[in-house]
Amino acid sequence: MKRYIFGALLMLTAVGCTDLDVDVKSIYTEYPSDSEIALEARISDAYFAYRAALGRRYDEAVSCNSDEYTAVSFDGDYLNGRDMSNFSMHSVDPDACKSQLNVYNDIQAGITKCNQILMDLGEDNTEVSAPIRAARAFYTFILMDNWGDTPIIDYTLLSDNDAIDRSPRADVAAWIEKELLEVRDDCPTEVSDDTYGRPTRWMVDALLAKLYINWNVYTQDVTSSSWSATATNEKLADCVAVCDDVINSGLFDLSDDYKTKFMYNNGSHIKDFIYVMPFDAVSQTGLTYARFRTWRRGQNNNGFYSIEMTNSVGGNMALTPEFAQLFCLEGDRRNDVIAGDGTAETFDVYQYDATTGEPTTVRNNYKGEEVTFTRSITLKVNDGDLNCGADMTGWTQGYRSIKFFPNITEYNTNSRNQSNDVPIFRYADVLLMKCEAIVRGASATNGDTALSLFNQIRSYVNAPTLTATPTLQEILDERGREFLDEHWRRNDLIRFGDFERDWGFKSLNSNASALTNRLWPLSTDVLNSNTNWTQNEGY
Repeated sequence: MKRYIFGALLMLTAVGCTDLDVDVKSIYTEYPSDSEIALEARISDAYFAYRAALGRRYDEAVSCNSDEYTAVSFDGDYLNGRDMSNFSMHSVDPDACKSQLNVYNDIQAGITKCNQILMDLGEDNTEVSAPIRAARAFYTFILMDNWGDTPIIDYTLLSDNDAIDRSPRADVAAWIEKELLEVRDDCPTEVSDDTYGRPTRWMVDALLAKLYINWNVYTQDVTSSSWSATATNEKLADCVAVCDDVINSGLFDLSDDYKTKFMYNNGSHIKDFIYVMPFDAVSQTGLTYARFRTWRRGQNNNGFYSIEMTNSVGGNMALTPEFAQLFCLEGDRRNDVIAGDGTAETFDVYQYDATTGEPTTVRNNYKGEEVTFTRSITLKVNDGDLNCGADMTGWTQGYRSIKFFPNITEYNTNSRNQSNDVPIFRYADVLLMKCEAIVRGASATNGDTALSLFNQIRSYVNAPTLTATPTLQEILDERGREFLDEHWRRNDLIRFGDFERDWGFKSLNSNASALTNRLWPLSTDVLNSNTNWTQNEGY
């Protein structure tokens, strides 16, 4: 168990509001003004409001909606009303997929918690208000990125009995930019245990880079056939500038081994991490990635890991064959975060050492049968159940991710919870965003070229370097290898105009190529709570 001390862990939690048709001011709770512990608890609660969503349901939705994963089921086992398979087939349903779509409320509650603090303390104390506003902008960004039009909830604009409308996506993008630029210089620049997991100037820079590299996505109608992934982006130079601010700080680097920096004992010592969501199996719970990525019988007997798992696993998130093939570069350390071989159709599975995460010489077997994964996935019936069958053949189809490798003892004793911190922004992403911006037309700066930036990534993972400027396709493929399980793939695919490409079992949905799928629907619950809102087009 990791020992980060945050005020949010001191047991005081602010009340959240997810029904936007109520008087938002009326739900604010008073706290003793002289209690630093209470204030710190509220601030930390606002910073980490995204934890529950990121730990499971948002992960399920955004990962299965990209080409990284397809959900599978096993003769009804883990079918769950087709909620995750709907994301995989781009047939997201506002009612059947409520478990995942309702993370909208969780993230919206984070915005409300930020506003509660700003209302009580004001914005004059920038040491508190600047990072709180940065967190609020980040939450708004996540809503805008996935759902499009989003309410801009600024506490200074609220009045009694306001019904808050969704603002056009382009307006939201402009508001996020304005907010971030206003608070950037007042956010902490220190990188330490004290600022780990909290908004800093560098988090603001990285979020601005994300905003700028996707500017055409957010300020034009991305669901229109006239939208082009190669259209001129007016913010490319701005993207390079904020990337340079991070690079020139000298506070981040790529010195950490790729696989080990995502292990259960990662933390503030990782030099690649700019902004993370901290998890701890005991005190900062909610991360359960291993439960759904470990193959269905991987916990038993001579299991997937060198320690038996006493809590069961789901195994219903399998890498798509198309995505698995990205892990094919000779010597690439990133190949070691999947249980599979991107160059081969089958993969003989050996136990993974529960301490190091590295493969052992002990063959994984189930009831005396040696385990071999297949890269391809074959369904028993070609329908939306995505049913592979509840037998050895069905359970072992599809390669698996072991990137966020669990501490098995913690998994066993803490209801499947893990202690892996999940990065949101990394230095490697800053380098690749700058590389992409240059390839798309921005001027190179600081002696960097698109090639040199790209090869920094290839070099630190011991993969073959390029000799010519990378193409956009090469950048997209590299981002797939580098950021598996980090929840940016859907964002990338849309920006590169690749979201409608056929992968997995999308062909089972005749409407999978509809451009309206680039935005998620609002869940039935969210619409019922906000009766002045209308559903996104196409749902």
